[in-house]
Amino acid sequence: MQVREVMSKNCRIVNAGDTLRKAAEIMTAENVGILPVTENDRIVGMISDRDIVTRGVARGGDGKTRVRDAMTGHVKYCFDDADLDDTLDNMAEIQVRRLPVMDRDKRLVGIVSLADAARYYSSDAAGTTYSGIVCPVEGEAERH
Repeated sequence: MQVREVMSKNCRIVNAGDTLRKAAEIMTAENVGILPVTENDRIVGMISDRDIVTRGVARGGDGKTRVRDAMTGHVKYCFDDADLDDTLDNMAEIQVRRLPVMDRDKRLVGIVSLADAARYYSSDAAGTTYSGIVCPVEGEAERH
């Protein structure tokens, strides 16, 4: 099965120059916790509800703070024609629950999540991926 068969196709985006308030409003309206961030028609980052809190509000920002100031700049993604099992393995390895999906022209065409994989493919495969995501990275201190 390919990623395009399970991904969410109608994903909303936010511009790097938009405010955190606008990003939060889109997340609320769409019932999502993450948005791709664009600038000049290219993805330059991702912003999550957690980013808004930890990199925005917790550092003294407010609703007028720009998305670029709180987003994660290093974008990890997959291609729409990628094998879903390989993509799930990669998600476990890089410890992410969602990935933007690009076509071969590197244009955003969707987002794939563990929920998508569980709903449309295999809850067992999604569970295995989730286990890999939540396992501590080798060398990371154990939390007690």
